[in-house]
Amino acid sequence: MKIFLDTADVPTILKHFETGLIDGITTNPSLIKKSGRDPLDVYRELMIAGVPDISMEVVEDMEFEARRLAAEFGEVCTIKVPCTPEGLKVCKQLSDDGVRVNVTLIFNAAQAILSAKAGATYVSPFIGRLDDNSVAGLEVVRSISEVYRVQNVKTQILAASIRDVYKVSRAYWNGAHIVTMPPKIFEGMYKHILTDKGLEIFDKDYQDSKKSVFNPPPFATTKHGKDLDSF
Repeated sequence: MKIFLDTADVPTILKHFETGLIDGITTNPSLIKKSGRDPLDVYRELMIAGVPDISMEVVEDMEFEARRLAAEFGEVCTIKVPCTPEGLKVCKQLSDDGVRVNVTLIFNAAQAILSAKAGATYVSPFIGRLDDNSVAGLEVVRSISEVYRVQNVKTQILAASIRDVYKVSRAYWNGAHIVTMPPKIFEGMYKHILTDKGLEIFDKDYQDSKKSVFNPPPFATTKHGKDLDSF
């Protein structure tokens, strides 16, 4: 079970990567554009920081660009391709050469089957986008998981397009090996109203305990005003 962050915001990534809970990063052209940075600079900075798995999406001249990225970034590089005839052709060529490939824009089990046949390391079903189109995204994750289980497929399910914390746990429950999520969803996983209430109670009791330890009551005295301890 792994957690990836879906962002190209390097400072945010590094802050969360320091927790030891983040296993990898997924990016796409939209996230790179939002960061306002050259994608290669983003990948280099993350590699230097020790991020072990970075999905780098290729768009034009996919095989050429993929091999260039794989040559520079080596073991941290996962090439991200769309589930199209061209994308799966590149996936097969790269996977045959030992390069990790993440096939993205998966919306049904049939696409996941073709991706697995092409040697994909990961398939990325888009839960939120499926839900937006009146298809239960989690059910698609479960159908892919079941097909892979029955056929003993090694390709891993990387659930994407996560809109809320609830979908994270349900994605794992339905068979996802990895869930990639925006930083705000990762941050939200820490939170629960009962946790906040419990911390409030514990903190109050702790502060009260400190007061009693560091501010003990005055020594008891006799009616003559002498400390009992002097006896």
